[in-house]
Order: sequence, then C-alpha cells, then structure tokens
Amino acid sequence: MDKYQVIIRPLITEQGTHQATTLGAYPFQVHPKANKVEIKDAVEKIYNVKVAEVRTSNRKGKPRRRGHTRGSTANWKKAVVVLKGDYRIDLF
Repeated sequence: MDKYQVIIRPLITEQGTHQATTLGAYPFQVHPKANKVEIKDAVEKIYNVKVAEVRTSNRKGKPRRRGHTRGSTANWKKAVVVLKGDYRIDLF
C-alpha cells in the first residue's frame, strides 16, 4: 500500500486541535487495513517528523434515515499519532 493511500485525511476537530497543541498528538483518518507500522512510516515520510506512538481505533458508522429508507454511514479507522520531542505538524 502506498504511503499516500494509508493516510486519508487529518481530522481537524476541537479536541484534536487541543491534543495537538498540548500533547503533540494528531488524529488522522486512515485506510481500514493499515496497521500501526504502515501509519507510522506514512506520517514520517509525508510530514518529515519522528513518531513516538500510534493509537488506532475502528469507528462504527452512524445510523441514518432519509424518509422510510434506513441505512448507515461507512465504518472507518482513526489513528492518533504522537510525535517525539519538539516536532510539530502544521495542519492549518
């Protein structure tokens, strides 16, 4: 899997911004079949930083309804990447 296919997009939320400024932890939406080693390598190569830790979680899609039709949004995978030392990612 290509490093640009592993990282889908950064998650820019209020909680993610707070964690980035205080803990150096950045959340990303990643490919569902990507493992922690692939995520670490992709972030290090794309953003030129050193990664200390990767935490992942599989997120279940939310149920949705439109009229009488019921469905749900897609399942997705979230990764929180903690950087070493004074490294920062400028997402804004």
